[in-house]
Amino acid sequence: MDLEKTYDKIYRYVYFKINNRSIAEDITQETFLRFISKKGDFHDSDIRYLYTIARNLCIDEYRRVKPEPLTDEINHSVVDSDNTENRLLVKQALEKLPVEDQELLLLRYVNEESVNTMSKTLGISRFALYRRLKNAEEKLRLNLEVEE
Repeated sequence: MDLEKTYDKIYRYVYFKINNRSIAEDITQETFLRFISKKGDFHDSDIRYLYTIARNLCIDEYRRVKPEPLTDEINHSVVDSDNTENRLLVKQALEKLPVEDQELLLLRYVNEESVNTMSKTLGISRFALYRRLKNAEEKLRLNLEVEE
């Protein structure tokens, strides 16, 4: 696995948790600094360890301060109204899901993590993960149908 891609995945994960760009950047950097100070080098299987460090740092941040609400950042120079409307519908449908379901969908479909990696990171069996993912997808589908 490429270190740059892994960095992007951890950043997206942290940003999802924190909803603040500068804090997410700081936590992502801190995640990799702690990882390197403990492990020294990077291997493909270390993504689980990175997610664990990032999750713990996010928890520490939540304890420190309340997160600011996520602001919509849209590049107004290139706005496709259909695409923007679809994004808004998906975002609204996702926001109705429990945070745990949002996290599952982020890890699986945005960060494209394997089921094996996710199950080990979350400490649940593959079967339980498949069931939770299926339930989260179904809830999202129902939310999208309601939005339309």
